[in-house]
Amino acid sequence: MKPALGALVLAASARVLACPAAADVAQADLLGTWHAQVDGGPAVSLTLQKHPEFAETVRGFVERDGRRIAVAGDVDDGEFTLEESDDGRRISATWLGDVVEGSCGREIRGRWQAEGTLVERPFVLRKRP
Repeated sequence: MKPALGALVLAASARVLACPAAADVAQADLLGTWHAQVDGGPAVSLTLQKHPEFAETVRGFVERDGRRIAVAGDVDDGEFTLEESDDGRRISATWLGDVVEGSCGREIRGRWQAEGTLVERPFVLRKRP
């Protein structure tokens, strides 16, 4: 028995929705744990959760050198922004990047910069399953 045309259209739509274009990646796509690699440094773990106060933003932490460092940010039209704070009050580093087209929102590439420096280092974030 062949599936009805409507069922095929729904199945195809679900596959498209499961793999958003870079510009369509939203807060929900950022939630979870990411493998983060900043050029010249060791790989770190980045965990993002819904921000309790601001819709469409995330907050969480990066685990680096045995410490949990607070982060908060968002994604808008495929552009990713994340601010890091090692003391919970001031910005200590910034992650600026773009969702990689065709990655279904599971890879982000950009530049990481420690506050007070002019040096930008490339980063890659890959979402863990």
